[in-house]
Amino acid sequence: MKEIHINVSVSLLMPDELSAADLELVERAKAMTRNSYSPYSHFQVGAALRLADGTIYGGSNQENAAFPVGLCAERTAFFYAQAQAPDQPPAAIAIAAFTGGAFLAKPISPCGMCRQALLEAETRYGQPIRVLLYGTEGTYVINSVKELLPLTFDGSEMA
Repeated sequence: MKEIHINVSVSLLMPDELSAADLELVERAKAMTRNSYSPYSHFQVGAALRLADGTIYGGSNQENAAFPVGLCAERTAFFYAQAQAPDQPPAAIAIAAFTGGAFLAKPISPCGMCRQALLEAETRYGQPIRVLLYGTEGTYVINSVKELLPLTFDGSEMA
């Protein structure tokens, strides 16, 4: 048997260590939590996606009584951005979560469906998407969605 080790590089940055552009993206994601429609879980998630041209699109989770019918903040932001500017590749996404009257201390990461959708964009445009996961104790910075989904399924397997 051969064992394969997969290493993922994640940086933990404090607010004063974030660049102005990254801080702007995180603040936009935090603001987007207010637009969440989450009457069932009360777990408000916001996302902000920066395109290569610098434009930022926001999204928030949208729940439904039939839970699978809802949509996560990350895909809301991503799909909205792609509908408005399909020729612009995504460059970075920030994600924040608010519940119980406060932002989470530890960052949350995207669900599997969101990871797959963002990975598809990395593959489509041939460039990485930086991921910023906000928590009050610090922001995780990951340089590519592939880091979050190391054993990828990207459509090349279907050929």
